[in-house]
Amino acid sequence: MKVIRNSRFAVSVIFAINGVVFGTWASRIPEISDFHNLSPAALGLLIFLLGLSAIVAFSVFGRAADRYGASTVTKRTTCLLIPLTLIFIAFANSIWMLVAAIIFFGAIHGGDDVAMNAWAAEVERKNNHPLMSSFHAMWSLGAGLGAGSGVLTAYYKIGMPVHFTITSIIIFLVMLTVVTIPFNSEKKEKDSKDPFISIPKGALLPVALITFFASLGEGMVADWSAIFLRSVADLSNGSAAIGFTVFSVCMFAMRLMGDKIALKFGASKTARYSGLFALVGSLIVLTFKTLVPLMIGFGLIGLGIAVIIPLAFSRAGKDKEISQGTAIASIATLGYGGMLLGPLFVGLIAEATSIKTGFLLLPILAFLIFLLSKHLSIKSL
Repeated sequence: MKVIRNSRFAVSVIFAINGVVFGTWASRIPEISDFHNLSPAALGLLIFLLGLSAIVAFSVFGRAADRYGASTVTKRTTCLLIPLTLIFIAFANSIWMLVAAIIFFGAIHGGDDVAMNAWAAEVERKNNHPLMSSFHAMWSLGAGLGAGSGVLTAYYKIGMPVHFTITSIIIFLVMLTVVTIPFNSEKKEKDSKDPFISIPKGALLPVALITFFASLGEGMVADWSAIFLRSVADLSNGSAAIGFTVFSVCMFAMRLMGDKIALKFGASKTARYSGLFALVGSLIVLTFKTLVPLMIGFGLIGLGIAVIIPLAFSRAGKDKEISQGTAIASIATLGYGGMLLGPLFVGLIAEATSIKTGFLLLPILAFLIFLLSKHLSIKSL
């Protein structure tokens, strides 16, 4: 039991670190865009490359987790490579250096995402109790801290290179406290018939679709909320990051309760009402132009999207037809594909019309989550 408790702690810390890295990056997107003089379409294309590299990494890291053990792959990736992703972005002095840094960021961050979720699914099964939502709560906490650090450093006029460097050093030091925690992960011999890119099939397909819609919405808020608020509410770069901060804090609060809520009401009903919360929040964001209702809207979207991805990964991790790492990678491939297409669509729409028009996708995504919620039921296993 001590090993399980220690592993829960280690997985929680790694989820938080993964979130910190993403939140830190998201909070500085307007500054990165201004420094490299990126148009909305160019920024959307850059984030498209981030998502594309992540999708390739999903399958690579998923198969590595099956073969070498999810805990081993996760600890080595997070400790050694995650801190470098922010460093490379911070010191990219040309557009081509930035492109290379973004591709590296997408591959390492995405690969770590799959490996840590595979490890989390193992810990959840061995604990014989729902834990996935609480792990993702730690990701949201980390994302909120990362975004909050962006607000503070921008307010005090601390440059992005200094901000990212300090964050990377802290991440590395924190990881030294958890990488030595032992855990015997499940392993699977390599199967030559396994496809290079894991594609969801059968009962996992609608699970992947609902993850796609949730991650598309989450990616839109993470990558575009600051620019949306700067445009609609006329906020500064530092203040505009508060939208993603509120969104992340609300996701964190909901995910802390998510395991108990899903256990009491069931996965499908929890997802159904989550979709309604996100729908209401999206309509508020599109209707108002003042800060308070906009923050309420982003908060409701965070509450609505919060448990969808944890429920989907938990569902995939228990599938009987496919190995754990490959199942989670297949969900991530289509699910987090939303982070590939969403920012690109928003950027193209914003280029042709306005950023507010691009955000019309949010209520549509929330409604689709509502429609597909039944497929997350444990009974579908």
